[in-house]
Amino acid sequence: MFIIFSFSICSIMLLGGYLLGSRSVSRNKHTPFESGVIPFGDTNLRFSIKFYLVAVFFVIFDVEVLYLYAWVINIKNIGWIGFGEVLIFIFMLLLSLMYLIVNQALNWSPKWYINR
Repeated sequence: MFIIFSFSICSIMLLGGYLLGSRSVSRNKHTPFESGVIPFGDTNLRFSIKFYLVAVFFVIFDVEVLYLYAWVINIKNIGWIGFGEVLIFIFMLLLSLMYLIVNQALNWSPKWYINR
């Protein structure tokens, strides 16, 4: 019953938008509009892989902070065993951060600039 009701509500909303929506035709209708700036050039820009690497590192370390927050909330319940496990977890985080630093994954300057 729930699935039938969900599909019927979705169908009614889509059909209502199609029937009640405006249908104006103009030359500029399908051009992108961003804060009053007239679009120019190609939108397919090439970004350096470093942007994506930093984003992935941020997400990984941000999720690990959530684990540490859950540990802090339950610090009285987990005792010394939990404390030891969190120390191992933090050690692994620091080890992975050192690995990234040694491999220069977080280095933004080009190699020719480093050798000067």
